[in-house]
Amino acid sequence: MKLVCANFIFCNDPYLIEINKAYLSHDTFTDIITFDNSDSPDSIETDIFISIERVKENAAIQNTEFIKELYRVMIHGILHLLGYRDKTSEEKKIMREQENIALEDLYGSIDI
Repeated sequence: MKLVCANFIFCNDPYLIEINKAYLSHDTFTDIITFDNSDSPDSIETDIFISIERVKENAAIQNTEFIKELYRVMIHGILHLLGYRDKTSEEKKIMREQENIALEDLYGSIDI
């Protein structure tokens, strides 16, 4: 079993875009940035930054509740730490499937 220490930092778009520029050289809005601070393969230590503004907008676009979208984004960040990627369409499909599994575990049977 892995030891886990996860810091979730909830912020706004301007704050997160500055982090995106400074650390990832991306000048774009995003809903989440995950930093893997782990020193060993037996632990997960992370800082996960989430833009509440992006989550609200995503929830409206997806026609879902804010809290469900927030949980999805949080799960998304953890999945990255577990080795899941989302650069290709196939990776995105697998990531979404894993997000749905985790949300179903959290909520039981839900409309996703």
